[in-house]
Amino acid sequence: MTATDSTSDVTHSIPAEAALRRESPLAARSGRGRFGTAVARFGPPLAVLAGILIVWYIAALVLEADGKGFLLPTPNEVIAAGLFDPEVRGDIWESLLRTTGVALTGLAIAIVIGVTWAVSMALASWIERSTFAYAVILQTIPILALVPLIGFWFGFEFTARVIVCVLIALFPMVSNTLFGLQSVEKSQHELFKLQKASKWIVLSKLMMPAALPAIFVGIRTSAGLAVIGAIVGDYFFRRGDPGIGSLISNYTSRLQGAELFAAILAACLLGVVIFAAFGWLAKAAVGRWYEPAS
Repeated sequence: MTATDSTSDVTHSIPAEAALRRESPLAARSGRGRFGTAVARFGPPLAVLAGILIVWYIAALVLEADGKGFLLPTPNEVIAAGLFDPEVRGDIWESLLRTTGVALTGLAIAIVIGVTWAVSMALASWIERSTFAYAVILQTIPILALVPLIGFWFGFEFTARVIVCVLIALFPMVSNTLFGLQSVEKSQHELFKLQKASKWIVLSKLMMPAALPAIFVGIRTSAGLAVIGAIVGDYFFRRGDPGIGSLISNYTSRLQGAELFAAILAACLLGVVIFAAFGWLAKAAVGRWYEPAS
């Protein structure tokens, strides 16, 4: 091998080694970037949770010092009562399953009625002028004023609970679906009109796809309201299989603070899970082609 060849090999090897040296810091920075992203995403919620727990502990200790500790048990007492007491855990789990069934049934009915109603109003303006005001009135009526009437008319069991869920969850489905159907640009309507498309073709090919993001917003909103409706129905309708609302009422009357807070937290987690499930469904359905404005 000549001196020239040796120099050439060394010259070629230097950039390769330099590239390896450059890649290592990049990889390290990439790892730190992923860690920083995770901290930025989960850090603030965890910090807020830590603050809530600290305030909770302080308030519970102050009340306990005043002899009123039963009003606010500490978080560890709530966890012990809700997770480690087999009897309480079983009662909460069974009641939560019943409430979930009522909420999902009411939500499904609200989705069908709400979408059908909104489509009718979008296709015929006279239907919107005639009925939309009543949807608003239905939303503004205090549900607690209707609960006794619903019980008198439909009994105090599963059917009455579902009707309460439908009444609470219906308006967001109607309003969001109607907004989505009416938000299609005028130029797109004119394009379909030039092609002499029928009203049903316009609805199925243009209006419904454009309205899907708004429809899923309505579903997510109505899902949380359906859980509230199921709990309200359980709280007032004490007959049949009791749900989490009935359990909350029982714990309240017995002054079982830890068990009461455990049941309330379980109801909150149910709402979060249902909301997150429909959020995932929305992303799976429209996330590939729809991106909201930032």
